[in-house]
Amino acid sequence: MLRHLLAATALVSVAVPAAAQSISASDKAQGAQANPQLLAEFGGKYDGSQAAYVEQVGKRVAVQSGLSNAQGDFTVALLNSPVENAFAIPGGYIYVTRQLLALMNSEAELASVMGHEVGHVAARHSAARNRTASIGGVLAGIVGAVAGNGAIGQLVGAGAQQAAGLYTLKYGRDQEYAADALGVKYITAAGYDPYAAADMLAQLNAATTLQARAAGRDANALPTWASTHPNSLERVRRAARLAQATGRPETTPPQDTAFLRRLDGLRYDDDPTEGVIEGQTFRHPGLRLRFTAPQGYSIANGADAVTVAGSGGQAQMKTAAATDDLAGFIAARFRQLGANAGGEVTSGTANGVRYAASTTRGSAGGRAVDATIVAYRFPSATNWFTIVTPAGQGIRPLASLVESVAVLTPAQANAITGKRVRIVTVKQGDTIDTFARQMAYPTLQRERFVTLNGLDPDAPLRAGMLVKVVTTG
Repeated sequence: MLRHLLAATALVSVAVPAAAQSISASDKAQGAQANPQLLAEFGGKYDGSQAAYVEQVGKRVAVQSGLSNAQGDFTVALLNSPVENAFAIPGGYIYVTRQLLALMNSEAELASVMGHEVGHVAARHSAARNRTASIGGVLAGIVGAVAGNGAIGQLVGAGAQQAAGLYTLKYGRDQEYAADALGVKYITAAGYDPYAAADMLAQLNAATTLQARAAGRDANALPTWASTHPNSLERVRRAARLAQATGRPETTPPQDTAFLRRLDGLRYDDDPTEGVIEGQTFRHPGLRLRFTAPQGYSIANGADAVTVAGSGGQAQMKTAAATDDLAGFIAARFRQLGANAGGEVTSGTANGVRYAASTTRGSAGGRAVDATIVAYRFPSATNWFTIVTPAGQGIRPLASLVESVAVLTPAQANAITGKRVRIVTVKQGDTIDTFARQMAYPTLQRERFVTLNGLDPDAPLRAGMLVKVVTTG
């Protein structure tokens, strides 16, 4: 626990927002329409006993919101996503990703996340934030271009980390504070420790710093959850004041071993069936495909496409049935985009894979752009990039990406097993370094272990306690 950070917090009076309105018929319809799209963008549902457990906790908290007294009116989903995120939408839909679940160390922390997200819905923050946008409009894509007399719609779609939709756009500070207050109110009413909300926020702050360091970014460059839910040490302190205002005494609860044991075997980071991102390289064992993005570019693995984005342009890879007519395939893709046919079709090979490419001129955001389609002939599929770069650049900013595409051998594909969380009992003599060496990462092993377990870096481990270790398999 990170409660030692909060010891000096002063008790102040904190106003709790008014009670929520009930779930309306329009909210139910809106949520039912958005739910399939959001599930698709975040890897679908993660099934099994862990999902059933998350659903149980989420509904227990949600009924405290005043939106409905019936647990059956809420739909709670554990998402098969490798990004730390949680959100709720009108109509009683609540979501948390398995990656964020793995960061938690108690059921009360899980409840606090659920309560916070339901608080956003109860306070109708999504409506206040954007009353005119539709879920379809938000999910339409990053780039919309116009080429000649036809529109290239949804040219480069958003990846899972980018297409969170209307309901996962960034909240303002006041909205976050209001949702924090409601969340603490809900979890207290549900019988949970109200101080867990501050613990969870402190844990997320630590994860934010680590993720930025691991990615070589400045610590202020936020990961998914923090970018949609502005966080700060002051917000952690404020959450502690909210807990104190409930009148519940602050204690150091025993380790929630029942919760931790439920996490054993939870998939962590990328699901190998959907492909894995390791550094700047993407590998997909099912498609037997790999490619490497240039330094400085990010990779986002979505439900039906992989997006590469950076200062020089964007690219999206999708897959289709195999064909030997790559030129015809490219022409068909441009027609689907509503664009004029591209220019000359060029051909080449990348690591033994035959490909064809063609570029057309368009505009995006009032600026001229080049739109290029590069199609690759794989043994059992046609994989293709749609690339958008500044006008006159063609594929040059992403030439190394185009040339990096390769077929994985069966052995290379079978070696992609992904990672899982394992719960291990500490034995006499075990230290943080004992377990850090078991973390399935080439770098920052100690920092990853400490952050995942919410530990003080200098604290000794106690024999019999449980810890989380990320292993391959």
